[in-house]
Amino acid sequence: MEGTQDGNPRVIYDGHIVRLELQDDKWEIVRHASAVAILALDDQGRMLCVKQRRRAIGQDTVEAPAGLIDPGENPEQAARRELQEEAGFDSDMELLTRFYSSPGFCDEEIHLFRASNLRESRLPMDDDEQIEVLWLPPAEVLAGLRNGTLAGSATTATAALYGVLDLQK
Repeated sequence: MEGTQDGNPRVIYDGHIVRLELQDDKWEIVRHASAVAILALDDQGRMLCVKQRRRAIGQDTVEAPAGLIDPGENPEQAARRELQEEAGFDSDMELLTRFYSSPGFCDEEIHLFRASNLRESRLPMDDDEQIEVLWLPPAEVLAGLRNGTLAGSATTATAALYGVLDLQK
């Protein structure tokens, strides 16, 4: 398949979550909605994680709560909604950092928030989600990702690193 001659990308696939474009006849670019991830620590310094099945890798993962920013939402609103849907908490939010998930081929930007002043507040989960809430020490999450006993994501590793640093203050 070829991109257009005028430099405009050719759309190869336009799905619900991703759009694949071919630019300049060689660059495959994935367009993906921006997302949020949340670092929440309890009074004992444990990190809030969610365990869920991920079809793309065919296994369960342990991740920081995360999700896409819906149309009309700003990143903080999305973070609060995702925390309520996935873990049953609302909180105050502080933006820690933003980064691209894989900028070599994808434009997905992730906003990582720290949740504080956790309070119970549940929103319905997405119909396709089966989530187990776990509270784990951030260092244990990092160790599990490193030695392969846990499968996670870049957002999970980033959140755990922030959690370890936060606990060292």
